[in-house]
Amino acid sequence: MKNWARANKGFLLFLMLFGVFRTAVADWNPIPSSSMHPNLLEGDVVFVNRLAYNVKVPLTDIVISQTGEPQRGDIVTFSSPRNGTRLIKRVIALPGDRVEMRNEQLIINGKPAGYGIASEAVENIKGVGNLTAVRVDESLGDRSHAIQFLPQIQARRNFDPIVVPPGQYMMLGDNRDNSEDSRFIGLVPRALLIGRAERVLASADITGNWMPRTERFGMSLYPKQ
Repeated sequence: MKNWARANKGFLLFLMLFGVFRTAVADWNPIPSSSMHPNLLEGDVVFVNRLAYNVKVPLTDIVISQTGEPQRGDIVTFSSPRNGTRLIKRVIALPGDRVEMRNEQLIINGKPAGYGIASEAVENIKGVGNLTAVRVDESLGDRSHAIQFLPQIQARRNFDPIVVPPGQYMMLGDNRDNSEDSRFIGLVPRALLIGRAERVLASADITGNWMPRTERFGMSLYPKQ
């Protein structure tokens, strides 16, 4: 074993440096579920900038220094405060924000979010079948993004006003009626943020024919407003 290690020390050093790079600088994250429809699809692989908010000790949640502030509308990977599972959701409310939801409409600091003209799409729910999804553009301040609702299923469409404590964030999925997010797992401490998802690196239709979706390769997750 020692002889093998000596003979392959260059390769082992590469693996070690690669592991440090992935856990401290940049990473990629496969999308396994529909919770971010219509913006992220199952089979997308997104590039994650791990230095967007924090510098951490590799393989830990120990923050060495802060490099930037999460912004409302950012798509973020983080460890679930409930069980440590890696999740990807959108930042909806920042520390100090007063946020509530009334019949799907967000109200942040007393100002209702804006919603565009609705359109319809087909959403397939495993074990249920095809449902009609209602898609709209949601505006939070000067940023907007597409979201969707599934009126036919039971979902948490209301919550009372809360003030987000210092150092914590509210995360919601874009597929509002089919997402396990801060409505269920609670607010997310900054130390659990992993990084900011920037763009789709590659994509394949893993729920269908597994063909590459080349039109999504390199797609930015933040279209120009």
